[in-house]
Amino acid sequence: MTEFTSHTMPPKAVAIIGAGPAGLVTARWLVEHGFEPVLFEAADRPGGQWNAASPMSGTWRGMRTNTSRVMTRFSDLDHAEGTPVYPSRDDMHAYLMRYAEKFELMSRVRLSTRVEQLQKAPEGGWIVRSRRSGEVQTERFARVVVASGRYVMPEVPEIAGLDGFTGTLGAAHASQYDGGQAYRGKDVLIAGCSISALEIASDLALSGARSVTVCYRRQRYVLPKLMSGVPTDHVMFTRAAALAGEILPPEDLAAGLKATVLRAAGSPDQFGAMTPDDNIFAAGITQSQNFLPLVAEGRIAVRPWIESVAGRSVRFADGAKGDFDAILFGTGYRLSLPFLAPDVAAELGLDRTHIDLSDHTFHPDLAGLAFAGFYDLVGPFLPVLELQARWIAYSWAGIVPEPDRETLAAGLARSRAGRGGPQSLPMQHLALLFARNTGVEPDLGRWPDLERALLFGPLSAVSFRLQGPDSLGDAPALTAAAAAAFGAIRSPEMTDEERGLKNLVTTAARPRAA
Repeated sequence: MTEFTSHTMPPKAVAIIGAGPAGLVTARWLVEHGFEPVLFEAADRPGGQWNAASPMSGTWRGMRTNTSRVMTRFSDLDHAEGTPVYPSRDDMHAYLMRYAEKFELMSRVRLSTRVEQLQKAPEGGWIVRSRRSGEVQTERFARVVVASGRYVMPEVPEIAGLDGFTGTLGAAHASQYDGGQAYRGKDVLIAGCSISALEIASDLALSGARSVTVCYRRQRYVLPKLMSGVPTDHVMFTRAAALAGEILPPEDLAAGLKATVLRAAGSPDQFGAMTPDDNIFAAGITQSQNFLPLVAEGRIAVRPWIESVAGRSVRFADGAKGDFDAILFGTGYRLSLPFLAPDVAAELGLDRTHIDLSDHTFHPDLAGLAFAGFYDLVGPFLPVLELQARWIAYSWAGIVPEPDRETLAAGLARSRAGRGGPQSLPMQHLALLFARNTGVEPDLGRWPDLERALLFGPLSAVSFRLQGPDSLGDAPALTAAAAAAFGAIRSPEMTDEERGLKNLVTTAARPRAA
């Protein structure tokens, strides 16, 4: 092994840990505003989860996105012509590679280079120790962005007897699934009610598994990917929904959301699944186009959670038993940032599910350090990542005021107050949070022809390029096109229902100061 220490990096150099979507978009905006990012990527290619060759990827062969191509892109690069409504894993990786090439990021990426430690430098800034093959390098940066991914450490619950499971294909986390071929003619149990769990169960039922059973602790409401031909994210993840969430009492918000979900998808028990909690916030929402219809057809069986395992036999909480060849756990991921020095991890209050950050990004006692993408996904991800990346770049470049210590401390207090509660926020709420912090939330009064699109159309990334720093001349046309895609917003005229909701949220719709 060769070890050496380089000189301190120039003041404008920024270390970015990870070259997935979060790292790439953050690098793009840092370059735009005069910084020189260096991206450390442990895999052999950029792309994060979408790089199938990465050992950290939890995607599988044949996987499609859960959000439409309109909402699974950044503001300044569209998908290639012919990309389906829901891009494949390969489509997404190709898109991210094109993005890296368009903004000349590849020369800034150190591939097959793993960060082993990030610690405070005694003289200020941050020390980054990385390894490539047998060579260890230590460098000091004034600023660092952690963009290494929220979904890299699979979480498998403790279950009595699981270690002794004797099914021929064993027990594994859903992140290890790579298509249904190996499971043809087999009896498979999927544990969990996440999107990935239900999508994998559907994939198995349609690709020749002998039987598919799904078990979970609580029944969530299940939205399809398409609602009357319109992608669900175009209907659900809107500015009006976010603004309503800011002003309506929780019980009214829950009732309205539940009514929308029931109109679009019905209740799971209508299909033969379990009955969810009457309160939709207590039950939760997941998504799958085919899961409930396959339950209705008897091609997927549903059970409550696992009580114990004995050999290849699984006993469920209702007393039922079943024999299985394989168990796949779609039970999520825990936070894992093993490269953080212990004192830094302690300041961040890092545990398996939570990290203390002000507005998911900064910490008052960790100057020059930012995090990108460390929130649970509930809806479209890339538009929100871009807004967060712009906030980081604008703050450090002085385009918007860098949050002062008092502001960061207040944000940190909010983060700590949320410990033990739900860790997920729908992406529309995060989009508005970052847009306000960045000064790019569109003023409805300035865009009367786009009022309906901005309130009831999807929160596309380009809709945040209408005004403020880095506005685009063609952003109005592109925003209108995103809203009109799939017929979601066919004309600028509002319906009576939309007009009533608009009047309700008008005051909340005014842009806020950061």
